Amino acid sequence: VLIILGRAAQLQLVQGDRWAEHAARQRTERAILPAKRGGLYDRTGVPIALSQEFYHVGIAPNELVDRVSAGRIIARQLGVSRREFSRELGSGKRWIYYHGPFTATQVQPLRRVAGVHLSRTFQRFYPSRSLARPIIGGLSPDRPAGAAGLELSLDSILKGQPGEAVLLKDRAGRRYDSPARLIRDPVPGNDVTLTIDAELQEIAERGLADAVAAMRAEGGDVVFLDPTTGELLALASLQARGRGFISSRASTFTDPFEPGSTAKLFTAAALLVHERASNADAVFAEGGTWHMPITSSGRTRLISDVHKVSGNLTLARAIQVSSNVGMAKFSLRLTPEEQYEMLRDFGFGTPTGAEFPSESRGRLARPDQWEPMYTRASMAMGYEFGVTPVQLAAAYGAIANDGVLLTPTLVREIRNPNGDLLYRHRPEPVRHVVTPGIAARLREFLKEAAGEGGTGEE
Repeated sequence: VLIILGRAAQLQLVQGDRWAEHAARQRTERAILPAKRGGLYDRTGVPIALSQEFYHVGIAPNELVDRVSAGRIIARQLGVSRREFSRELGSGKRWIYYHGPFTATQVQPLRRVAGVHLSRTFQRFYPSRSLARPIIGGLSPDRPAGAAGLELSLDSILKGQPGEAVLLKDRAGRRYDSPARLIRDPVPGNDVTLTIDAELQEIAERGLADAVAAMRAEGGDVVFLDPTTGELLALASLQARGRGFISSRASTFTDPFEPGSTAKLFTAAALLVHERASNADAVFAEGGTWHMPITSSGRTRLISDVHKVSGNLTLARAIQVSSNVGMAKFSLRLTPEEQYEMLRDFGFGTPTGAEFPSESRGRLARPDQWEPMYTRASMAMGYEFGVTPVQLAAAYGAIANDGVLLTPTLVREIRNPNGDLLYRHRPEPVRHVVTPGIAARLREFLKEAAGEGGTGEE
């Protein structure tokens, strides 16, 4: 008797807390309740990425009060035959599981049935399918977190806060939810309205596909940008693969290229800023072919024009006919530092600051790495440095915006799950690159290039 009493005292008084904790671990389990991920919408409210609620269904036969009535509701909502469900009930199983997944509408009537246990999960889907997918990105296959594109860069805004609950377990280890044991409700993520316009995006993608096919090109990019706000309205990319084309990466942000003649305007901007070229200043066109001296020993570099002209070229005329000879000659009036600083001020050689992950900074070597004579002419013609399509669009946007360079953006608004506004985009000036007067002159150069006698006439 003394031994029994001693053992009882040891178990209850000395080891009681430890055994109680062990028993609790055997019959309860803490579970993480997933939070609904916020949605992505275009600027007009068209859904681009949504998370839909789905359920798995577990049934404990011993908890069913009215098996006939419960079986009728369960069979109807889950799409199983009543005969099959009755066979499952009669098999003696302590737990019947239907993976589904089932929608919230399907399981709603089952919430009132005792013995039915629902396990909630979320699946991400994209209603517009392939629309802007390299930009939108996707989720990791093994966890509900962003893996690429905006899903990755906006992950902390979209993912929400998971909840926590204590689940009851029976002897077989099966788990049962209990509303009374909810510790913390999950908080859904915020919704993000993008600057992208779904209609313009579709136009951009179709137009790019037609252009690439017509030109038999290896690929291409399209950027629509509002120069007064910095909002990116559409971004399309295509790359060649085999006999077809794919849109597998956001090359508008990630793939620098040599801008060629589109960069001549920035050398013109430097000439105007430093007052190295007036309206009347002109250089000889050399008939479209010039052997430019690059060393004192007589070494030359051949520079030629596609659109050959004779006589003299003003700066405006050199831009109009896209003259390599003219721009190479004008560039010699600038120091490497002046030419470099103008390209840098237009945003080249640094990320734009848009909300896209792994954005390329492009390529822009420092002046001390230039071969002065050779590199100045190359830069003026748009070679020996690399820009992304978004960088180039932002730089041209600065010219359209009276010389003010804005940070490009893909995010227009952020709202919490209740619809309250948390953020709304406002234009973010980076710097005043050129004066409004010089920006106006550069726009006139572009008009002449696109007008009669210009290279963009067709």
